[in-house]
Amino acid sequence: MLAFLDKVTSYRDDKESVDIIFLDFAKAFDKVPHSRLMSKINRMVGIGGRVARWIGDWLGNRMQRVCLSRVMSSWRLVLSGVSQGSVLGPLLFLIFINDLDLNLLGTILKFADDSKIFGKAITRADRLQLQLDLDALCTWAEDRQMKFNISKCKVMHTGLRNTNCSYFMNGQLLNSVAEHKDLGVIISSNLKVADHCHTPAIKQTRYWD
Repeated sequence: MLAFLDKVTSYRDDKESVDIIFLDFAKAFDKVPHSRLMSKINRMVGIGGRVARWIGDWLGNRMQRVCLSRVMSSWRLVLSGVSQGSVLGPLLFLIFINDLDLNLLGTILKFADDSKIFGKAITRADRLQLQLDLDALCTWAEDRQMKFNISKCKVMHTGLRNTNCSYFMNGQLLNSVAEHKDLGVIISSNLKVADHCHTPAIKQTRYWD
């Protein structure tokens, strides 16, 4: 988070416009296909042998069924998903999306299922490149059997001379926001911390009242 803010602030200090797109995966931890994940663990990370078999055993051999009004479906083998409440789950998810930044020219920061991409938005070429990066991300998601929750992906325009360019994912217009909560920190388009400090201050006041 500090590296992200430092980078964007450095652009702002040079009076340059920056556009930030906050990304959101749809049911991210539930969508990771086990077969592709295990292939990446071996091919990209180099984990094999008993450790790989242990991870495979931890992921596999899970069954689930649906219960509705006391009516139950038959059991089905679970072929995707990593446990969110575990230590290993987020690590495996990061391994799966490790190549998310392939073929991207903009800057992308990844933290579990909360990722963001940003870059200068001064010229038309700058903004077009950011759109091309978004197109590449959508292609990546489709190839990896993942999906972005586009309604929750947001654009933030920073810089006094920002033209507030529109961006699209899979043909859908991304909503523009003046502030966004990212990893527990409220980020404002003016990059000031007042809004982030104001919220907990109000909560503290209400507590003492």
